[in-house]
Amino acid sequence: MSKNVKQIKFNGCSSPTIGVEIELFTVDSDSLALTNAAPKILNHFKGNTFFKEELLQCIVEITSDVCDNVEEIYDDLRPKINQAIDYANKNNFDLLAMPIHPFSRVSDQSVTENDRYISFLDRMQWPLRRLLISGIHVHVGVESGEMAIAIVNGMKRYIPLLIALSANSPYFEGEATGLASTRTKIFEGLPNTGIPVNLTNYSEFQKFMRTLIGANSIDSIREIWWDIRPHPGYGTVEIRICDTIPNLHHIQDLTALIQALVVGLANHYNNGTQLPYLDSWVIYENKWRATRYGLDADLIIDSEGNQEAISDIIINTIKALEPEAEELNLVKYLENIVERVKKNNSYFKKQILLYDKHDDFKEVIRESIYTLKNS
Repeated sequence: MSKNVKQIKFNGCSSPTIGVEIELFTVDSDSLALTNAAPKILNHFKGNTFFKEELLQCIVEITSDVCDNVEEIYDDLRPKINQAIDYANKNNFDLLAMPIHPFSRVSDQSVTENDRYISFLDRMQWPLRRLLISGIHVHVGVESGEMAIAIVNGMKRYIPLLIALSANSPYFEGEATGLASTRTKIFEGLPNTGIPVNLTNYSEFQKFMRTLIGANSIDSIREIWWDIRPHPGYGTVEIRICDTIPNLHHIQDLTALIQALVVGLANHYNNGTQLPYLDSWVIYENKWRATRYGLDADLIIDSEGNQEAISDIIINTIKALEPEAEELNLVKYLENIVERVKKNNSYFKKQILLYDKHDDFKEVIRESIYTLKNS
């Protein structure tokens, strides 16, 4: 083996710790249009590593610390969000928890003054310029790189479920797109996004990374934007598929489901068992259906083309996760999701109903602004 080959060490976690990253838009308090206020937040909270810049100056990311359980997520993030809200309110802007601003235009936004982002823009051009979206990322600690790859492969089948549960972006630049999650399709326009490539093991993942880095296609793992990816530095599997939603308790529920799924797949890995096989084209089709229809989708369940309502699949999946839910104290959070699914309570539908009622995107936006009082 060549001495020049650099190993990508996976800093495994002995327990399924959790971290959550929430991307939020900054909007002018009067016009409710996007405004370049993220640099103001970052400058005000200088030295606070839990506030991070993003590609555009109208987006700020707020991250949790490493949490031992889902209950800690809310207690960690709420004070940070409140600090940002308090500062924003004193400076005539607000924090918006929507994955796409419904009327501000991509062409009017400014890129963050960072050499990395400027280099990205030069390399990727139009697909990156239109990336006016925000999402939620959840990290769950896993023991090894080999386990991480097995979990990434297993999690592919659950991508449609997480899209449907968080779908919250039916509008783009004033247009009704007809999609439950427009953000999902916009993000797929970039390279190295979407459903992860098929990888046999962690060695193959390292080879994949070395090839792209050696070819100057990417600089690091940070530029592999799959829906689910191993994160060697953190020792986690990172789930990146969810739209931003305006309720922190609901984010807590989604985090609980993600943690249960990761731990359930880790148990399959340790026990030498696996889930029934789904062909890759079925997974791709099911992702599209969830992107288009959200909780109203019917998913393909086998190679014969038989279908089942995604709502029933979600409920049955949660039922199958009862051992993990009990072990991790997640029962109440998963019950919240089941209740939402049974009521067909969809974020994107709420946006549509509000717009149809008021014929005004500002009313839609007001419902998704974080305040010191909301959840």
